[in-house]
Amino acid sequence: MPRTHSRRRSQPIGKRYLAIGLAVLALVGIVLLLFRPDAAPIGVPTGSTAGAVKLLLDGPYSARFAGELAASRQEYFSSRIEVSAQPEHPDFVQTIARQHAIGVTSGQKFLLATWRGVPVTAFAASFLDTSVAIFTLESTGLRRPADLVGKRIGYRRASEGDVVFDAMMAQLGLPRSQITKVPDRDSFEALRAGEVDAIIAAIDEQPDPSSSTFTQLTVIKPQDYGIHVPGLVYFASNALVHEQPSMIADILQGLIRGWQFTYADYARSVPVLTGAGSARLNPERLKFELQQQRPLVLPTGGRIGDYDESRWRTLRDILLFAKLGEEDVPLAQTVNYQFLRDVYRRSPDLAAPGAWSEGK
Repeated sequence: MPRTHSRRRSQPIGKRYLAIGLAVLALVGIVLLLFRPDAAPIGVPTGSTAGAVKLLLDGPYSARFAGELAASRQEYFSSRIEVSAQPEHPDFVQTIARQHAIGVTSGQKFLLATWRGVPVTAFAASFLDTSVAIFTLESTGLRRPADLVGKRIGYRRASEGDVVFDAMMAQLGLPRSQITKVPDRDSFEALRAGEVDAIIAAIDEQPDPSSSTFTQLTVIKPQDYGIHVPGLVYFASNALVHEQPSMIADILQGLIRGWQFTYADYARSVPVLTGAGSARLNPERLKFELQQQRPLVLPTGGRIGDYDESRWRTLRDILLFAKLGEEDVPLAQTVNYQFLRDVYRRSPDLAAPGAWSEGK
């Protein structure tokens, strides 16, 4: 009888220990689930909210990136944006896609990259038109494209300038076969030395009047002869555009305000810009370059950043004409106009002309 009584008492004690053990295991499991290191909100990549989004410039700090620098220095971005220069980067557009970043580069470089399948989308422009120009010495009397027939032209192969120049001459029906193009002689030194009769260069690269090398020049602009293509364009990785469209809109608004600040008053903006970046810029040179590129940032009757489809079509056509690539991805899949429309609709003050005064 005593043996039977002991067995009956041990049974509930065993069940009690089993229940406690199961409860402890369940609690441990819940804690492990709550503190998993890979837990992240749905649709947000792990670590994406921890760091700043990169805004990379395809070139050194200079006047052509004044809007981006001003927006960063004046804190016009609501999001955390890290602006940095990537001069001479061999694969700039691919880098933007790989890093899920935002970039600014030439329309030509952007479009050729999309044709190769790089997943990026353009959403605005800083230079609404090409900065390419043809320079001659004023003393030579070469003032029109027709005057260049039979002359030596300094250029860089497959550059934006090379492509735009050929398109301009073809549109005017001028014989390109009668023009001698001299590669790697696109400097103003080569022009002054008489090595070439004209050079193809960016409008903001010309010597300013205060320079010891200043010479009176004649400038031939392709825009005056019907060639209009996007100059410098803002673009982002497709992943960033699709996952964080509100951030793209915020950055675009900041960029517009940055360009407004740049041109509203040089007395205020130049000191801010000369201190931007790792390399300090010369104030007088910076102001000269800003003046040269101003019509590209805001053409008459235009709005900051606001490119149009016709310029993209022209760029596509001249790249095909130059046989630099094949349009494997249509423009409709790589160029977005809606971000600009939405930003200007929500903030109509951004389009107000009050800040733009030629005399400032």
